[in-house]
Amino acid sequence: MDRLDYLRELGITAIYFNPLFQSRSLHKYDGNSYHHIDVNFGPDPKGDLQLMAGESADPASWKWTAADRLFLELVRKAHASGLKVIIDGVFNHTGRDFFAFKDLREKQERSSYRDWYRIKAFDDPNTKRNEFEYEGWWGHLTLPVLATTPDGRDMHPGPKEYIFNATRRWMKPVIDGNPADGVDGWRLDVAEEKPEKFWSDWNALVFSLNPDAYTVAEIWKDAARYIEANGFSAPMNYYAFAIPIRGWLIDNHPTVPPSRFMKLLDDRRMAFPRANQYVMQNLLDSHDTERLPTMIANANLSKYDGSGEIPFNVGNNSPRDSAHYDIQRPDERVWRIVRMGVLLQMTYVGAPMIYYGAEAGMWGAQDPDNRQPMLWADLRYDAGSEDPLGRARRADPVKFDPSAFAFYKRAIGLRRGADCFRTGAYRTIGAWNAENCIAFVRTGRATSRIVALNRHETRTQTVVVVLTPEEFAHFGAPKIEFITSGDVSEATVARNDGTLVLEIPPLAGVVIAGE
Repeated sequence: MDRLDYLRELGITAIYFNPLFQSRSLHKYDGNSYHHIDVNFGPDPKGDLQLMAGESADPASWKWTAADRLFLELVRKAHASGLKVIIDGVFNHTGRDFFAFKDLREKQERSSYRDWYRIKAFDDPNTKRNEFEYEGWWGHLTLPVLATTPDGRDMHPGPKEYIFNATRRWMKPVIDGNPADGVDGWRLDVAEEKPEKFWSDWNALVFSLNPDAYTVAEIWKDAARYIEANGFSAPMNYYAFAIPIRGWLIDNHPTVPPSRFMKLLDDRRMAFPRANQYVMQNLLDSHDTERLPTMIANANLSKYDGSGEIPFNVGNNSPRDSAHYDIQRPDERVWRIVRMGVLLQMTYVGAPMIYYGAEAGMWGAQDPDNRQPMLWADLRYDAGSEDPLGRARRADPVKFDPSAFAFYKRAIGLRRGADCFRTGAYRTIGAWNAENCIAFVRTGRATSRIVALNRHETRTQTVVVVLTPEEFAHFGAPKIEFITSGDVSEATVARNDGTLVLEIPPLAGVVIAGE
């Protein structure tokens, strides 16, 4: 709540929170319930825990804790600032402290929640050994998996009803008899691991509560059929956005030249219905990956196996994986590529998602490095001087980067200032392998723009952009409106018989506006 003005100045329009529900871990994907905000996010943890004692799956037993109320006050203030609020739903598994599993561990077969989980064996009270055995997510016993129906086509009615009641609670909260502002959407963890019938019913519930809601599924592979069949708004767009960008922009790998990169982007996007394309959660990094600058700095560690697949978040993404992994603050070359990626995010079809702190200049390896404390301009931090492998390293200053913030603010403003980037038509107009450049045009009702990027490391490249007569008409007096690095005077554009001739500096992206 204290930083809403910062977020508004940055120009974002929605906040997506990682799990906020009661949990013992830093990541909170092992929640104790779906109907309470973690007491440590509120002003009265002890009082909240006492208030929660004795609750069950029955919504009539649920109280509103101080932490719950504070979160809903945040939602109200966010809405007043023009921001939507999206929360994380981890409906596949719980933590072992989850009220239902806690009761199950204690009472075993006598528990009213005995069918909520995938139980392999109950404890035999007549033996000294504890035979209680259950399925943990990917073998992690700290994350017991919720049960499906016997035929596997739906979630078990018990946890399903509970999840639906928790969904209603956060979307249409009523406190002391008065309606309050509810959340505007959900991000759904490991969505593919829950039955499709559950998701179809759950999405129908969400959109009945709020027709303008946004539901985004965590799916890393081709999600086009799954999203449409189950009623989601979008996937976290790894497959059709982040992974192709990894191959060309980040790794600059010879198997992903500009022509293949643009084909991957276009083909994978076009597999989705048009409405979904425009709300795809286009991300470059997340809580599950390296941060983008460090990803770029370690691109040389990417392993291409000849299959044609682009390795994304597969090994060599932290010092755990490689003694050569670089954890230092990246150099200016890396930040130039970062800015090119951000330009793609802000101008391609879809809804860009920025992982917290990217705009403050944060870097880091995979979990837990990617979850370091946020860099605020008014706080002071120790320098980064330790190495997890005991290697010698220089000390890197750790502080808010005003130049990074200014760039993100400018790039977000570029998107918000031109309707073509949000809702306009899209066409790829160039993919020059020899020059290592790409270009596309966005055409809206009020604005049209051309975006071009030069991935060549050292050379200014000249490319000729061929437009349709209709597109060409929008660029009667073309000018460089935006450049990712340097000054706009470092790039040029000339109009010539139905074409535009562009000169783009190395490791830079430009936006061309018309009259």
